[in-house]
Amino acid sequence: LRVFISHVFLPEKIPGENGSSVSVPEWELKIEGRLLDELGQRPDDSVRLRFSSFFRSVIIELDKEAYGPDNHLTEWHRGKNTEDIDGFTVTRPGEDSVKCTLILSLNYQPPQFKLSSKLAKLLGIHTTTKVDIINGIWQYIKNNRLQDPQEREFINNDKYFQQIFEVPRMKFTEIPRRLAPLLLAPDPIVIHHLINADAPEGKRTACYDIDVEIDDPVRGPMHSFLMSTSSQQEITSLDNKIHETVDQINAIKLQREFYLGFAHNPQKFINDWLASQSRDLKIMKDKVGNPEVERRANYYEQPWCDEAVPRYFYAKITQQRHQLENAMGIRH
Repeated sequence: LRVFISHVFLPEKIPGENGSSVSVPEWELKIEGRLLDELGQRPDDSVRLRFSSFFRSVIIELDKEAYGPDNHLTEWHRGKNTEDIDGFTVTRPGEDSVKCTLILSLNYQPPQFKLSSKLAKLLGIHTTTKVDIINGIWQYIKNNRLQDPQEREFINNDKYFQQIFEVPRMKFTEIPRRLAPLLLAPDPIVIHHLINADAPEGKRTACYDIDVEIDDPVRGPMHSFLMSTSSQQEITSLDNKIHETVDQINAIKLQREFYLGFAHNPQKFINDWLASQSRDLKIMKDKVGNPEVERRANYYEQPWCDEAVPRYFYAKITQQRHQLENAMGIRH
């Protein structure tokens, strides 16, 4: 966000006695901005946000000795129903140079917090979201093996955590409550500016670049698109087309591999293909074993046949008995 701070001195005419006018010099301070791309080289027209939407509060502090304790502050604070504007303008009477301080508090979305000095030094985090802070605490607990091996819901604090949280042991569920006093408001951006009456016209504008985070402009329309009923039908139709296309690609890929294998070595390919088809045929017919071996008489002269034959006949007799009992309606 490129912030432009400009000022101009204007002689203002106010009505006097007998229809005459009296000139009262005054100055006007303007604070405006423009969003640039990530490299800061050209305006980013894809995002349409007003200047004040980037700030939670804007305070302009003038020289207290020049304007007194009641007229040296101009404040703007964001409320629930605040309408965003394109810039801020401050006008005061005067023709001399004036020192002013701009205090800009960024409107972080999601909200960000500044960590206490000890916790920030321990985690290596200064200002970030609450989710990132909790994740940093968990990583520290895991890396230093602070989780109780017996009671997994407890943390055995080391000397650093004891200095910060002031307890030797705590539950995971206690972290948000104990963390709250350690989270502070982020530091505002402070700009010292001189409203210089002696500066030439071309030197009365100062520029400052501020790094800001914004949501992806596509997120809003995409969310609306995904939530609409008609869009759901369209998405389902597109998903079906994607699946059909993927199936066609896989089928073409198999055909290509088939023909490439045949072209590379036709004899080996045919033999492998026939063996594969034979295996598939056996599986389809639920046949197990090796028919070539099983058709020879010496196959059945092995020791296991003495036990297998009685078992086979016993299974067949039991099967026939169950069928007979079911037909006669006999129940055990």
